[in-house]
Order: sequence, then structure tokens, then C-alpha cells
Amino acid sequence: MGKGVICLYGNFSGDIMNFRMAQTLAEADGIQVTEVIARDDIASAPKENIQNRRAVAGEVIMWKVGGAAAQEGMSLNKVKEVAERAINNTRSFGVGTYPCIIPATGKPSFKLEEDEMEIGIGHHGEPGIRKEKMKSADETTTMLMDAILEDLPFKNGDKVSVLINGLGATPFQELFIINRKVSEILEKYKIKKIITYVGEYFTSLEMAGFSITLTKVDDEIARLILAKADSPMFKQFDLNK
Repeated sequence: MGKGVICLYGNFSGDIMNFRMAQTLAEADGIQVTEVIARDDIASAPKENIQNRRAVAGEVIMWKVGGAAAQEGMSLNKVKEVAERAINNTRSFGVGTYPCIIPATGKPSFKLEEDEMEIGIGHHGEPGIRKEKMKSADETTTMLMDAILEDLPFKNGDKVSVLINGLGATPFQELFIINRKVSEILEKYKIKKIITYVGEYFTSLEMAGFSITLTKVDDEIARLILAKADSPMFKQFDLNK
């Protein structure tokens, strides 16, 4: 018999409303339900108001940890605890260089000049916190990483997972250029990577740009991130072996 249901989702008003309606219906049928809400986007609210932050690609790590914990047969409360610990130690920051076009309106979600980029975009096409003149990949990555490292903060000796996420229209070659710079910065601060994911994991239609996600891990969270996974859009060999 199942041990219950955990809902792992992001801090968006529509998501909260719909998931909690579903939870109410499930509980009426005698199903135990709990939740973890991701708030990893450092651009969406200052650190002192972290409860107001929205979720971005850090959700992928939360899902990975929660799924691995459930696969191991952990209790519902334990799955919640490890998923929450993972996302609470996750920080993300992104930049858009071309907006997405929302199908319902047929219009771009924000406007950019050819020499501009949008800092701090969301994954539903939301505009960011400011526009800046286009910078090189290394300069942009350094700007994002400086903000991410300060926010948790991450420090010398930490172990992290890295997620370099394309937003839908960024070539893989460019994502690996970003990854090179991220690796250089982590090495500079003596922060050790346990794994790096590079690809399109959390996209926004045809938006161009990328986001960087770092998760500080302990031994248990690292083991769950590195565990085998097999789904239509995410496959991983058991890297613990």
C-alpha cells in the first residue's frame, strides 16, 4: 500500500491554488498528502524575503532528490525532509537574450533591443529585474555566479551539484561555454562539484538564454542526486557505484 503523496512544485500562485485543491480532494479520500514548495530564484525577492521568491530550475534538483528518496522506500515525512533540505540549499539565477512568445497572445513576454539582455527572467516568460547591455558569456556567467555564491552563501570546502539550464533556444555549445566558466569560478573558491548537468531541463518555449543552479549537498543529498533515474526526459546511471 502507498505511503502517501508528496507534491513538489514551485512558488507560483496558480500552482499553489491547484495543488492545494488537489490535496484537499485526495485527503477527503483518505490519502495522506504533504508538499514542498521551491523558492530558488534569487532574482525574484531579496534574501530577507525568501518566502516571496519564485521557483526556477532548482525544482529539477528537488524532484531528483525527492524521487530517489521515494524509490528507496523512505517514509513520506523523510521524503519531505530531504526534498526540502535540497531545495533550501539551492540557488538559481538566469538571463534571457530573446523572449518567448506566449501562444495565447502571440506577443513576446518582454521586449529587448538587439544589444540587450534581461537579467533575472522567470520560466513562464516573466521579465527580469533589469535590462543590461549584452556582455560576453564569461562576463555574464561571472555576474550570475557572484550573486548566487553570496546568497546562500556558498563557501570554501562546500560540495555542490551544478545545473546549467538552457531556456529553449540556446545551443548546447553555448551552454558548455557557460559551464567552463562556472567550473573555473568554483575551482577558484575551492568548491567541489559532485555532478554537473548541462542541457534543457526547465525551458520557456523558444526563449534564448540560460540559468545557473547550485545546490549545496551533504552526503545524503549527494547520494540521492547521484542515484539512478529513468524517465522519458531524464535518465541517469547510478553514479554512486
